[in-house]
Amino acid sequence: MSTKLLETVEIDSENARGSVIWLHGLGADGHDFEALVPELKLPAEHGLRFIFPHAPFRTITMNNSQPLRGWFDVKTLDRDAWDDREGILESAQSVNALIDREKERGIASEKILLAGFSQGGTMALYCGLRYPEKLAGIMGLSTYMPLTEDFAKEATAVNRETSIFMAHGSMDDIVLPTLGDETYEFLRGLGYDVAWHEYPMMHQVCRQEVEEIRSWLMNCFNLSS
Repeated sequence: MSTKLLETVEIDSENARGSVIWLHGLGADGHDFEALVPELKLPAEHGLRFIFPHAPFRTITMNNSQPLRGWFDVKTLDRDAWDDREGILESAQSVNALIDREKERGIASEKILLAGFSQGGTMALYCGLRYPEKLAGIMGLSTYMPLTEDFAKEATAVNRETSIFMAHGSMDDIVLPTLGDETYEFLRGLGYDVAWHEYPMMHQVCRQEVEEIRSWLMNCFNLSS
């Protein structure tokens, strides 16, 4: 049975040659990072299609069991209660289906990049490092790696050298910076190509971060300024 495609917001490029699938955080939607695209100030002929999917509404235990758009449930603020395995696996199928759709639209997997903020970054790391074909890059902002106990047996060798961009606010009081740093050290210890950036901010995105994301995207897609 095929996975139903998520609804998305798209900023297309004429004759797209690459795709960026960008996943929002808990309680937001696909419009959350839409306005960031022009702020990246990419070359006019960058040839990138930006795809911002809407996560489905689901019951979020921490939100008095009221529904929010989210990639998985969060039961409490206790880090040990964050990894909703069933929700993560369900969302991973949806994210992989978006990657597969891009391939059907003529974009090779090595020209598809997964990005995400907070919960969305969790999914980008989870899916990207397990995807069976080479990707252009993986970006996780203000996030952490889930289900690390399964990682060794599930990670795919083909994305072992894929560039990973991680960034975190040093004053983040929602996803503590130590969690991002632990993920960075975990991946670096396994030999992954991870760039770590920390900024004096809370659970958000800042101007310097956007500038460094731009440089990284330019490099991942071999764009010239």
